[in-house]
Amino acid sequence: MTAEVQIKQDGRLLRITFNRPLDNAVSDAMALAASQAIDQAHLQSDAVLISSIGPDFCTGRKRNADAPPPSPEAYERRAEYDSIFGCYKSIRDCKVPVIVAVEGRVMGFGAAITALADVSFASDTATFNIPEIEHNVMPTMVMSALYDRINRNAVLFMAYSAEFINAHEAHQLGFTSKVYPANELKQKVEDFIQVLLSRPRPAILGLKEYTHHAARMDEAGAIDYARSIHSMVNTSAAMKKKAH
Repeated sequence: MTAEVQIKQDGRLLRITFNRPLDNAVSDAMALAASQAIDQAHLQSDAVLISSIGPDFCTGRKRNADAPPPSPEAYERRAEYDSIFGCYKSIRDCKVPVIVAVEGRVMGFGAAITALADVSFASDTATFNIPEIEHNVMPTMVMSALYDRINRNAVLFMAYSAEFINAHEAHQLGFTSKVYPANELKQKVEDFIQVLLSRPRPAILGLKEYTHHAARMDEAGAIDYARSIHSMVNTSAAMKKKAH
C-alpha cells in the first residue's frame, strides 16, 4: 500500500481515497493499491467508495516516481501498464458495488473508473476529458474501460479532440448516475450509501453479479440466469427479514 492511497474500513463500507492533492494524478502504485483493496472488499464490505483529496478527482495516470526508464521493447514494456488494466478489471469484477464520487477535473484514468463504477456521482462543477492524444499517446488504456460504457461517437469525439465536457454532458453520455451541486455532493453520496447498506446483502451482491454477467449473454441465457439468481436470492434468510 502507498501513503498516497488511504484505505479505511468504515463498518460495511470500504473507503478508498486518492491522496495526492498537489497534482491529483494517480500513479501506477496507487492504482495497484486500490485494485488489491477492491479485490478483497467483499470479505468485509458491502460496498466500496472511491474519492479523492484535493481540487480534482484525477488528472490522469502517472508513472511511479522511482520507475526505471520505459523499455524500448514493446513486449517487455507491456507489463508496465498492468496496474491500470488490473484496476479496471478489479472494479468490473468486484463482488460488491463500487461507488465513485468526483469533483474538479476528471481526466483519463479518472474518467475511466468513473464510467466503470456501478454508481457514480459528480459535482456540477466537474469536467471530464481524455487528454492522451495531446501527449502523442493513443488512449487505448482508457478506451478499454469505456468501450462498453459510453456511446461510440461520443467517446471517439472525446478521444480525438481531448476537449473537456461539463458534468451534465458527461452524465448524458453515461459517465455518472447523478450530478449534484458542489456543496451537496458529499452529503448526497453519504445518503445514498446509507440507503444501499440498508439493503439485504444477498440483494446487494446479486444485483452486482447479474448486471456484471448478463450483459455478455444472449437473450435466452440472460433470462435463464435471471430465473436462477432470482430464486437463489429471494429464498435466502436475509431477504425474509422485515424492513425497519
